[in-house]
Amino acid sequence: MLIRKMAVSGLLMFVYTSCGAQDLSLLAGGMRASGIHDTSYAWELDYRQGLNENLAFTLSWLNEGHVLHHHRDGQSAQIWARTNLLDRRLSLAAGVGPYFYYDTTGAGAGYMDKHGWGTISSLAATYYTKSGWIYEARANRVIASTSINTTSLLFGIGYQLEPPLGTEPSASTPPQTEKPTSNQLTFFLGQTIVNSFASQHDTARAIEFRHGVSPHFEWSASWLNEGDARLIRRDGVIAQAWLVHGFFDNHLTLGAGLGPYFSIDRYRAPKPGEASNITVSAIVTASAAIRVSPHVYLRTSWNRIASTYNRDTDVILMGLGYSF
Repeated sequence: MLIRKMAVSGLLMFVYTSCGAQDLSLLAGGMRASGIHDTSYAWELDYRQGLNENLAFTLSWLNEGHVLHHHRDGQSAQIWARTNLLDRRLSLAAGVGPYFYYDTTGAGAGYMDKHGWGTISSLAATYYTKSGWIYEARANRVIASTSINTTSLLFGIGYQLEPPLGTEPSASTPPQTEKPTSNQLTFFLGQTIVNSFASQHDTARAIEFRHGVSPHFEWSASWLNEGDARLIRRDGVIAQAWLVHGFFDNHLTLGAGLGPYFSIDRYRAPKPGEASNITVSAIVTASAAIRVSPHVYLRTSWNRIASTYNRDTDVILMGLGYSF
């Protein structure tokens, strides 16, 4: 099951990054859960790539807030049909695609980290300006057979990361021929947040070595210490494959990573028959790096660790890297 989740997520990342991201948007608003009739906030981080005049592709992270017995978020990939009006300044679109969710659910003092698949359908109106800034309104409907169904209404702002910067959505992007990264060593400091109803947290630390293989592919090896967040006291090694894209002459690099996390949790007792206390989790990461000099980078990474024993975490890191 873990390998299948990683393989499907990797396929979605490949489709997205091979096209090259064009728009980056952040949206926020409200959400209503059907059945339990509860409401909460919602927000979404969204990458959009034009495939042609009337088709686009997005990869998104949707956080659906906190409703009764459910704290849910997840990743989605959508294909959009769109029409462009007002001299192509206004784009109206409808999208649909798979949604992989992480749902902290349960009642009372207990909880579970449930993972599963649903579908997401969306309507969006996007307005493009001469400065490259874009404004968007979006409605999402999530259907999940083993979790709650939700409707969210979001408004946000974004920016065109690829030329042309203008009052229109791009239909394609220029090819990238140079590697954004050669070899890079980064030291991180940040915070671990346990995906429980109490959101226990502690300081996290990490060291990462990253190697660029091609203009869109990198690999990394890392050591991560998640600190002592009361429910976990976990550290281990990570291997990740990355799909990346550089912008603004590679001064900004965005990437998505996926791989296994081999860790030891001092608060987890080995199960009967286990040969060791090592657990294998999936880790999905969104990362951005800014080049401040020919060899010095600032990098931030948002890691989601999907465990097999109800100890999912978010690990948010910021670091200083040296490229050589």
